[in-house]
Amino acid sequence: MTRIEKLKTSLTQFPDIPAPSKLLFALELRAVWECMVGWSMYAPLRVTLPKGDGHPVLVIPGLGTTDLSTAFLRQLLRDLGYRTYPWGMGRNLAMKDELTDDMVEHLERIHRRHNKKVSIIGQSLGGVYARELGKERPELVRQVITLGSPFTGHPLASTGVWLYEALSGENFEYADFDRHLDIRVKPPVPSTSIYSKTDGVVAWQCSIEKEHPESENIHIRGNSHCGMGFNPISLFAITNRLAQAENDWKPFNPSWIGKLLYGTKDHQTT
Repeated sequence: MTRIEKLKTSLTQFPDIPAPSKLLFALELRAVWECMVGWSMYAPLRVTLPKGDGHPVLVIPGLGTTDLSTAFLRQLLRDLGYRTYPWGMGRNLAMKDELTDDMVEHLERIHRRHNKKVSIIGQSLGGVYARELGKERPELVRQVITLGSPFTGHPLASTGVWLYEALSGENFEYADFDRHLDIRVKPPVPSTSIYSKTDGVVAWQCSIEKEHPESENIHIRGNSHCGMGFNPISLFAITNRLAQAENDWKPFNPSWIGKLLYGTKDHQTT
């Protein structure tokens, strides 16, 4: 048993959820294909995806990545009519309190510039930040959309644990895991968790929001973890959520064909 496996077993305050298998982790190579498909279909996506109303959208990258990883999504949303913003904090190295303070200031600047509530999209760890921003300044946030984000379940149910330690310089043996109990609290704004049961980085159970009138879980069947910001299937779900009128949020309701691609109740079955 490895050091992380022993630590994971000792954290009995969390449910026993296994990390994705080695096979699923290897299949993250699908993200390259998803990226290629997204770029090759860019022109038709601009025409067919739901149009925006011009409100600002802040996009936060995942662990180990920079704003470059969200450039495709931000450009597409811009072309659909949104005012998009990068997070502007360099490489996402870990959860840091000082970063949260800087991001609150960034959110406030965006809101002042447009005098409109801001939608926030976060990829993986970026989604954890997005949720925390929704808690810090809910009056400035229109909705939160997370993509494969580990905000519940077990904090070590991920194949990226080693990467988090390497980038953050932290050792999980000395981590404050009680903080994770606070992270799983839903922000007081409409919240959408987009996840995949074939995620090779984050165990899908760690991305499931509790049932609430203003929360939902959308299963993107067959998606990778790293390709969620490029795959046309997930892009439709994202833009469908963003296109809702302010103060008129409703849960995602795919068409009969869409039900083959999306599951809104799949988290209730194993």
